[in-house]
Amino acid sequence: MVSFLPFPGYRPRLTSNESVKGRISPPYDVISSEYLKTLQSNENNITNLTLKQDCDKRYHESRKKLDIMIKNESLLQDSDSFYFYQQSFDDHGTVKTRCGLVGILRTEDYAEGNIIPHEETFSEIKSDRLNLLRDMEAHLESIFGIVKGLSPEIMKDIDCNCHLIYRYVDDQGVEHRYSRISDKTLTARITEELKDRKMLIADGHHRYETARAYAKENPDDEMKQYVLATIVADDDEGLVIWPTHRLVKAGDIGEKTALKKISKTMNMTEVPETKMESELKNHMMALMFKTGKCFLADPKDPEDDIMMRLDTYVAQQRILKGIYKSDEGKSKIDYDAELNSVKKKMSAKEYDVAIIFNNPSLSTIWELCLAGKKMPKKTTFFFPKIWSGFVIYSMCNRTVQ
Repeated sequence: MVSFLPFPGYRPRLTSNESVKGRISPPYDVISSEYLKTLQSNENNITNLTLKQDCDKRYHESRKKLDIMIKNESLLQDSDSFYFYQQSFDDHGTVKTRCGLVGILRTEDYAEGNIIPHEETFSEIKSDRLNLLRDMEAHLESIFGIVKGLSPEIMKDIDCNCHLIYRYVDDQGVEHRYSRISDKTLTARITEELKDRKMLIADGHHRYETARAYAKENPDDEMKQYVLATIVADDDEGLVIWPTHRLVKAGDIGEKTALKKISKTMNMTEVPETKMESELKNHMMALMFKTGKCFLADPKDPEDDIMMRLDTYVAQQRILKGIYKSDEGKSKIDYDAELNSVKKKMSAKEYDVAIIFNNPSLSTIWELCLAGKKMPKKTTFFFPKIWSGFVIYSMCNRTVQ
């Protein structure tokens, strides 16, 4: 049973000459160092809270900053509300809109079977985010979850009863529209409709697991049992999943040696680069080498393992670990969700080989997750990202002095 509730969110109070652009940001883990400087040049930007560590890797100064923003009314607090987050974007020539409901989700252990992860996580990232929660007593960024489709009736009522509060078009051309839902009858219906759903974590595994750890540290504090969450229906037309391609710096493993070894476990068909993308849909993956050679690849002798249906897992086990010994530190793996970007990097000979995947299937993700399986890190890239700074969930009653 999922508990998804409205909450009294803190959100930017904009002055007459101020745009929400200065207050918001993409998630902390996709911001370049140069872009971060631009964002943090605005003292009230959310990144000045999420990414401003003290010298001891804590966030005491950020906590003070948040309290000051509340005191000077740079942030205003709503009554209990859900928020409706619409993102319109171009997906390879087709304009789509993804609709999400923003509220607070009660955390629980994965073993309960209601909150379902799909990727492995990095422990060092969770340590940093736990320090952030301990110091801030607030969720500053949202996780992204997927549930089985919401009823057309309730979606229609949401559309009719939400009130637009922010609109922004980012540098990638994504339009963000953030609306508030405060009608008590409607918010109660939303909570009731979602209570029997299971939720798949699409993005934000680190944040969810950190929130769960924090909740366990504070078992008697009800407000600290929840995490800020944006929930999207699995039949939403704008639910787009891109693959995350692998780029390999192979160390001392040469191309001829690699090809010989890969061919022992994978069927390899050489194709011109101009045909690789169109032919990929009929194969599990493609490989691009520094020399310009391109191959379509499929596993030989598929193992009796449900995970062997997953391209990133096959690539991890048979190629990255099996040939390039990535788990032993003999090669370096980078990630990129943009195929054109991958092609440019390979053309510039920045990497020895790239492994290219098809778009992940949501049905396959659901099936594997319900079977208790976790995918390799960075298997999926849900586009566009959920931006931060539109609303904050405070887990304590902040008294303004």
